[in-house]
Amino acid sequence: MLESPAMTALIEVRDLSKHYPSRDGKGVIHAVNDVNLSLEAGRTLGIVGESGCGKSTLARLMLRLVKPTAGDVLFEGQSLLALDGAALRRRRRDIQMVFQDPYASLDPRMTVAAIVSEPLDIHDEGTKASRRAKVLELLDLVGLDRNAASKYSHEFSGGQRQRIGIARAIALDPRLVVLDEPVSALDVSIQSQILNLLIDLKRRLNLSYIFISHDLSVVEHVSDEVAVMYLGGVVEYGVAEKVFASPLHPYTQALVSAVPEVDPQKKRERIVLAGDPPNPEHIPAGCPFHPRCRFAMEFCRETLPPLRLEQERRVACHLY
Repeated sequence: MLESPAMTALIEVRDLSKHYPSRDGKGVIHAVNDVNLSLEAGRTLGIVGESGCGKSTLARLMLRLVKPTAGDVLFEGQSLLALDGAALRRRRRDIQMVFQDPYASLDPRMTVAAIVSEPLDIHDEGTKASRRAKVLELLDLVGLDRNAASKYSHEFSGGQRQRIGIARAIALDPRLVVLDEPVSALDVSIQSQILNLLIDLKRRLNLSYIFISHDLSVVEHVSDEVAVMYLGGVVEYGVAEKVFASPLHPYTQALVSAVPEVDPQKKRERIVLAGDPPNPEHIPAGCPFHPRCRFAMEFCRETLPPLRLEQERRVACHLY
């Protein structure tokens, strides 16, 4: 969120970067580069971009599942990187994740009750009987029959499996849930059901979401703010309604132009980007987007644009 200094963010990312050595050990893959983001409690931040732009890596950095090369992640003003094992484990109660693939993220050897109860078991929540009761309540919340508790994940459809994953994620009453492409592996007819469930749970449980997707129409539907990533960096960031109504960065303009228009009377100019995204091991000098940008100037090839405030959002482009 673009917030004033007086406001305290639920989660804040400061100058966050993650670099990996290349396979031959001679180069560096720039997965995430100097990202700055924040999210206020009760809001949803959508993160969008092409495959390989660093969205999922950023999510894992924010959960401290991956250690950053540089930068910091603050949750309620407290650095997650400064926490030791026990303190980090306690803090993980507040931050949970729903993964993209509902088939790979659930253990086929465990019953649904065991899967949903696992976070409660790990954190030693209540008694065995109270955990069992909690599991049944969670199944009710996500729209599954209580009889599902004794079954195994292979007995369910993709949408039902994702409901199980969501039940597991909210078992510890977290403050923040990170959703990494939570509907991309589902049939279109099921996607809307899961999105409506997530919106309902956010309202009922006072949750905050970080919603990662390459599907802009989905992000537009669920997000309060949106960050557009390209080659590991944020190129545009602001209130979702404004970003989708009048995108500023040429890359955002191209993404928004590809979103299907609901009204057949409205026609949107399709902007087709030239070429493919550069290899993150060899990010171009200057603006990373300049090899594909229709407005590229010589200056763009030499100087990296900062993420500056423009028209009530932040945009990294020399046009502004």
